[in-house]
Amino acid sequence: MADSEIKPQMSAKARRTALMGAMFLMATSAIGPGFITQTSEFTVKLGASFAFAIVVSILVDIAVQLNVWRVIGISGMRAQELGNKVLPGVGWFLAALVFIGGVVFNIGNIAGTGLGLNAMLGVDAKIGGAISALIAILVFLSKKAGMALDRIVVLLGALMILLMLYVAIVAAPPVGEALKNTVMPENIDFLVITTLIGGTVGGYITYAGAHRMIDSGTSGVEHVKAVSRVSVLSIIVTGVMRVLLFLAIFGVVAGGVALTSDNKAAEAFGAAAGEIGIRTFGVILWSAALTSVIGAAYTSVSFITKSTTNERTRNLITVAFIAVCAVIYLFLGQAPQTLLIFAGAFNGLILPVGFAVLLWVAWRRRDLLDNYKYPAWLLIIGAITWVLTIYLGWMSLTGLAKLWA
Repeated sequence: MADSEIKPQMSAKARRTALMGAMFLMATSAIGPGFITQTSEFTVKLGASFAFAIVVSILVDIAVQLNVWRVIGISGMRAQELGNKVLPGVGWFLAALVFIGGVVFNIGNIAGTGLGLNAMLGVDAKIGGAISALIAILVFLSKKAGMALDRIVVLLGALMILLMLYVAIVAAPPVGEALKNTVMPENIDFLVITTLIGGTVGGYITYAGAHRMIDSGTSGVEHVKAVSRVSVLSIIVTGVMRVLLFLAIFGVVAGGVALTSDNKAAEAFGAAAGEIGIRTFGVILWSAALTSVIGAAYTSVSFITKSTTNERTRNLITVAFIAVCAVIYLFLGQAPQTLLIFAGAFNGLILPVGFAVLLWVAWRRRDLLDNYKYPAWLLIIGAITWVLTIYLGWMSLTGLAKLWA
């Protein structure tokens, strides 16, 4: 009797840990070097008005993730598997887009870890990138890789939030002005809002947490409430990080400091907290980049393998993925800017294609959702949001056309 009472508690605890890991994997995948650069540039550009853009992007991101996590969570199938069920070949087209983008962005993520260790400890950026790639590889070589992955993304995610909170407090931003601009912005920039949305739920990031969730064994109609709650929390964690970074930089800018360097975030942290600020920035950048290396590798490989693929085999493919990206980075010395723009344009295509597949499953393929009656309100919100992703995709294609020219 004792055993039968203990077992459900253990499984419930394991499920909570797995869901927490999935939540932080999605959140930390979104919080990469690009996230930090983006937030810094837009804070300098828009000032207090950037608060409005953050709030709008968070609401749209929640609409996307509520649908993505629910469809994948109930079906127990990955996005590319659902795509192939809807229209044979669509899933593999989506997988190709995610994988190509994942390779290029992971080179950039490894470059970010190198820059982070350089700011933190003064280590050569190439050596720092190689060390960080090795740490990511060790996570997937661990005998309990799934547990190791969940724990490291939760730990580093929490560390980033605490350090960012410290700098935001030291920077002493005019919070009242920021709050006022969340509802009454002095300046509205729709391009900034759509860029934020693409950077938070674009590309592989959309599926990172949901794929981790079903791989850890949580799927089915009975888990709908937990899945919905975690999907919203993952966006809120990302949003909290964005808000804290915004407040830290806004405090410096509002104090009259002109940020003019290429690395505005590092400059702002230095202005707010001196040498400690620079070291803190290094820790945050390294943590953000390392978790993005892990998230990009895990999710990219989840798109080229099947649910039935042995976990050990999947982990070894992930190790090879990280190693190849690291070798390319060491050879090039940096992430090639042209390729990053190209991959960014690919990311713009992933969201409307993948989201359309999942909305179609929710609307027309109840057989893939165990005959679950999908909430009409969620479908309507999803459809409205999908129209916005079409705009995002068009903007990306425009960027790709300029690059091609």
